[in-house]
Amino acid sequence: MAKDKAPKAPKSNVIGNRWAGPAMVISGVIGLIWIVVFYTTSDGKTEIPFYSDLGQWNLVIGMGFIVAAFGFAMKWE
Repeated sequence: MAKDKAPKAPKSNVIGNRWAGPAMVISGVIGLIWIVVFYTTSDGKTEIPFYSDLGQWNLVIGMGFIVAAFGFAMKWE
């Protein structure tokens, strides 16, 4: 007589995408800091190598980090 195997119950405590929460916060903070540094150093008196050469593209880069944070927020469970 063959014994029937009981089906395995699905794991209800599985946490998916644990990395998404911290990645969201870090990306948002980096974007915010990038834009704040750009505005505080755009007076022309302060020169940061490479950063100052980007000019207005610094806004695009900072907003890119913030948009990436929203992307990570969609992955977070």
